Amino acid sequence: MKQQNISDLLSNGEWLAHRYDATADAYHMRNLGRQAHNDATFITDEYLGVEANPVIIDRKNAMALVAKDSSLHFILHSAFCASTMLAKGFDLPGQSMGLKEPVLLNDIVGYRRRGAAPAAVAERLDHALHMLARPFGADKTVVVKPSNVFNALASAALVMRPESKAVLLYAPLPVFLVSVARKGLWCRLWCRELLEGLITDGIVDLGFDDRDYFRQSDLQIAAVGWLAQHRLFQQIALKFGHDRIATLSSEDLTANPANALVACAAHFGFKLKHALADGHPAFRTHSKSGGHFQTNDRQAEHEIARQAYGEEIEKVLIWAGAVAQSAGIELSLPNKLKF
Repeated sequence: MKQQNISDLLSNGEWLAHRYDATADAYHMRNLGRQAHNDATFITDEYLGVEANPVIIDRKNAMALVAKDSSLHFILHSAFCASTMLAKGFDLPGQSMGLKEPVLLNDIVGYRRRGAAPAAVAERLDHALHMLARPFGADKTVVVKPSNVFNALASAALVMRPESKAVLLYAPLPVFLVSVARKGLWCRLWCRELLEGLITDGIVDLGFDDRDYFRQSDLQIAAVGWLAQHRLFQQIALKFGHDRIATLSSEDLTANPANALVACAAHFGFKLKHALADGHPAFRTHSKSGGHFQTNDRQAEHEIARQAYGEEIEKVLIWAGAVAQSAGIELSLPNKLKF
């Protein structure tokens, strides 16, 4: 592809930097308009379908041509906390676009976990952020909601982007455990996979030997993963301060999503009219299935799960509280978003 064609492509945010191929040191680009973003739960192959013929651009060539002054902010999350709904709320033509779990960042995580040198990981992370920050049309801001496998790299990303801000979104531990229980076997397995990754990333230090995890129940494993991420969020909030980091619970978000979106937008540096937020379709549809959805529906689902798994959840909460106290982890986070 000619340099001018590459430059034109890179100036258009609808060309998503979808994958990073570490072997070829190149990006796989695919064209995704707003509607395609809206239709997909996450911008992954599972929801988009596999792109048979991606446009491939050499990483160094891309960095020589891509603009490096775009506004980029983050929604960081610890799962099952309505983060997809919030990211969808940033589909605001002329103002912002929300990117839901771009695989590009997962590829950087994989590159690190396979043992790449820290300097090489940092360089590729920096470049990946430039690729994702490219705005849509007249938009001024891109808000990225990475997968929570990215959390171990979040602090590095914030150091690299001193103008970037983040909302740290979490479900309180009782709500998180209810979500895991109600989602069934696949979710319990996912929690074990998540913990494995967090251990690889070196952010699990709760006093357990690796053998201890074999003796823990599924919900105990889920609680360990939650505690590890919560401590990381606590550290990020204190390190970067309230000007850059705001924390938000799923319960505050779902109780008043329009006000939360307006407050998040203000935190990210732009004004959003409440009427526009209040009428946003993201708050009337299920973020995963796309069907009609209201906060009361979520509460009803959780109540059914509490009735079915309440005894197990209560025992794990008592255990997790003792673990948190021993490890110095506060169950509420500082820098609470005000709205």
